[in-house]
Order: sequence, then C-alpha cells, then structure tokens
Amino acid sequence: MITHKNISLFFIFLLLLLFLLNLYIAIHFLWFVVIILLWIGINAFGSSRISSNYHVKAFCSNPLETEKKIVLTFDDGPGIYTLEVLNLLKKYNAKATFFCIGKNIETHPEILQKVIEEGHLVGNHSYSHSKFFDFYDAKKITEELQKTDALLEKFTSKKINFFRPPYGVTTPSIGRALKITGHKTIGWNIRSLDGGTKNQELILNRIKKRVSPGGIVLLHDTAPHSVLVLEQFLQFLQQNNYQVVSIEELLNLKAYEN
Repeated sequence: MITHKNISLFFIFLLLLLFLLNLYIAIHFLWFVVIILLWIGINAFGSSRISSNYHVKAFCSNPLETEKKIVLTFDDGPGIYTLEVLNLLKKYNAKATFFCIGKNIETHPEILQKVIEEGHLVGNHSYSHSKFFDFYDAKKITEELQKTDALLEKFTSKKINFFRPPYGVTTPSIGRALKITGHKTIGWNIRSLDGGTKNQELILNRIKKRVSPGGIVLLHDTAPHSVLVLEQFLQFLQQNNYQVVSIEELLNLKAYEN
C-alpha cells in the first residue's frame, strides 16, 4: 500500500543510497534535486486526494454495492440554506449526512436541531474550517475536533464517529489527531465542485455522469445554486431508480456511539 510512511522510508533509503554512491563515484547534484522534488510531488498528491488513504484511511464509497444505492453528504453547514436542503430531502424521501462546522453550529443551533429531528446524520467538519487547517499541529486539530464534537453531542447525546477534513486534505498531523479522537474519516467518490462554481449545468452534469451503485456524493448546503442542483439531482436519481440511503447503511458503520 502506498502510504506516507512507506513513501518516506523509500525516499530516505534512496537518498542515503545516492549519498553512499557519491562517496565512490561523482553523482550530479541534480539527481538529489529530482528525487526530492518527486518526493514532494507524491506527498502533495497523496495529501490532496482523500481517497488515496495516504495519511489516513478514508471511506469514500462501497465498491461492493451492486444495488442502486447512493449516499448524499453536505458540507459546511448548518446555515440558512440547510433549511431548503431539508425541505427537498423530505420531498424526495431521502436521508443525508451533514458534516458540520463548529462555529456554524454555534450560530444556527436550531437548524442543527431540525437536521437531527428529521432523521439525518451529522458528522464533524472541524470547528473553524480555516484555510490553514492543513498546517495545524496535531494538538490544535485535536482541540478543534473535540470542540465540535462537544457541540454536536449536545444534540445527539451520543459520541460522534464521523469526520471529514476541510477541503478533503489529509496530513500527518490529522492522522495523529484522529488516533486520539477515534473518528472514522468519511470521503467521497462523486465531487460536485459546487463550492467552486455556480454553473448549475456544469455541476449537475458532473455528478450525473459519475453516479454508480455505492457512491458517496459531496455537496454543500451553503448556497442557493447548490439547492437548485440538488432538486434536479434528486429527480434524476428518482427517474433512474436510485435509492438515497444513509452512510450507516451503505458502509455498515455507526455514526454515533453511546
């Protein structure tokens, strides 16, 4: 398996080997530069792709699922558009998982309460969702996760098991923090990119062509265009006989613990 630990050991060994060879035969310094740049590139790629399992094990789909079952997840709420998302989910009899930001829970506790009352699951999406989250040390990440858990657990009365890292980026520090908090990392294999563009046709076509049994869709409950795309997507799933199920059912994992 290609992991951060294995890759690091390999490149350290490779650099040591070149260094030893350099004692006997002249090796151009550019070889060292190339190897280091390659190492950095692999690290960057592995860190930015949650499905790579490079730093942490992430559950991104169920490839063994043969029935037309799919999961909807929403990041970055709760917020005012979460209410519109909830109305659509109720209309189409669909259940979803909401990965919530701690500071937004403090702003909209009544919306989070409604999410839970309507039978949806919630997970941890950090407290701040800072652009610098990836650079935090394990201690600060642990504090953010525990702070958000405490906010969520006021409503669930149970321990939160699911975590989704901001931007889907993983790091060694996140890996160390998760060993302390015990969260299971939930990723996706169908990314809408609705957080980066408002083009509804582009977003909808992107997710429609990636739909397959056992998939996990990433959407956001933070903007009106995402709500409009959601209704069209739910219609598409209904027309194609897809059933929207919970993460617990698809992955056979528990969202909460007593």
